[in-house]
Amino acid sequence: MSVDLATVKRVARLSRIAVSEEEANTMLGQLNGILGFVEQLSEVNVDGVEPMTSVTPVAMKKRADAVNDGNKADDIVANAPATERNFFMVPKVVE
Repeated sequence: MSVDLATVKRVARLSRIAVSEEEANTMLGQLNGILGFVEQLSEVNVDGVEPMTSVTPVAMKKRADAVNDGNKADDIVANAPATERNFFMVPKVVE
């Protein structure tokens, strides 16, 4: 697969990138090089290869999934003008 100059200009316009004719020609070669590399990757046989997240087998560090309030309720409402039992108090706006 390869792209032509019109496609490069269209992509630049959609990306809101101003490119000159010379820059578009440079980008044409670069994009065709990238697409050529992607085509090479599609030729690799990956049957039986498991997807991986890292090149080294490491286990993710996990924390206990416990629900708590963070013990910060007093700190959160400390600068509020009015509070009641760790809730913000606001003036009534609807009657």
